[in-house]
Amino acid sequence: MPDIQLNGVTKRFGNSTVIPRFDASIADGEFLVLLGPSGCGKSTLLRMIAGLTEITSGTLAFDGQEVNDWSPSRRGVAFVFQSYALYPHMTVRENIAFPLLMDAFRKWHHIPLVSSIARWNLMRRPDIAERTNQIAEQLELTPLMDRRPASLSGGQRQRVALARSLVRDPSLYLLDEPLSNLDAKLRTQMRSEISALHQRVRKTFIYVTHDQVEAMTMATNIIVMNHGEIQQVGTPDEIYARPANTFVARFVGAPPMNLLDVRRDGARLSLEAGTSWSHPGAFPAGGRLILGLRPERLKLLPEGQPGIPAQVALVERLGAEVILGCRPVSADGTSSGDLLRQDLIFVRVAGNPRVAPGAKVSLGYDADAAIWYSAETGQALPDPRPVSAMVEA
Repeated sequence: MPDIQLNGVTKRFGNSTVIPRFDASIADGEFLVLLGPSGCGKSTLLRMIAGLTEITSGTLAFDGQEVNDWSPSRRGVAFVFQSYALYPHMTVRENIAFPLLMDAFRKWHHIPLVSSIARWNLMRRPDIAERTNQIAEQLELTPLMDRRPASLSGGQRQRVALARSLVRDPSLYLLDEPLSNLDAKLRTQMRSEISALHQRVRKTFIYVTHDQVEAMTMATNIIVMNHGEIQQVGTPDEIYARPANTFVARFVGAPPMNLLDVRRDGARLSLEAGTSWSHPGAFPAGGRLILGLRPERLKLLPEGQPGIPAQVALVERLGAEVILGCRPVSADGTSSGDLLRQDLIFVRVAGNPRVAPGAKVSLGYDADAAIWYSAETGQALPDPRPVSAMVEA
């Protein structure tokens, strides 16, 4: 099982640069998720690792050995496509066994009539039959072995695609948005199955998705990408708790982190609309800052208590919790009624608070909930609290 190093990897299609430069190291046995919006280059990067797309410049190495010119089969990778890519005329058994059949094929087997006979004979070879049945049993496909893909559900087809990848016992698994065609219930089920598969085989997985839930629930490490560039590398907890910049803060989290463009005036913060409040802790240097607050770190307080004065504009009841969208209220008591949804301050509240749209509230938070960003660069600023206070928090 290889350690994977990407050093200065770039990809250009004509005059278009998809990946300007990519440097990363992927440890043996890691479940790495490449997370980013559609079109950010993550699938292109995956195909370069697989050998399906040529690297424009830079080096890709497995265990220190450059593999830029290696064929996909020599790299020992399994690639699971978004579209499943199953052969519709073959049974589940034949689809799973297909990579083993191709390994055993000889050149003369590709003669049309000989091909069918050779495939029929190879399917009955004890080692191929045993391996096919073993993988099918692992993924609970045994009752479906004689059916064709058209008669299977989306989740069953995805399991067949996974089984076909597993059957050759590859050293590296590459998965390109494999769950995007499934409904919500099946996605939840398949996330669990893929995570369990990773634990069982203990091989390296590189998984591409734009779905942050998949990334947060499955990954051991995440690389957040935008426009072909790395925005942040870290564990799911690290990326959620401390986004490296405002792009990551907006992209990870549902609802995303609240980012308030504030001005500092003494011990108070204010918004352009005129809303002002006393911040409960220390400030970074600078007069104009971006204050980041996760929705669950905000507290709903009665009107008039210290905090951000606001008016409830949106209530989304989700059973065990409620999402509130609040408009900041200015010093004269008016709220910004023309704010778009993305401009609201979102609060995640447990239980079922009796709050209706139009209610005046105060939004409180603790000093350790605040994450500060540069208004000029969007990059995270150092925590302004003393180290002792950070340890206690």
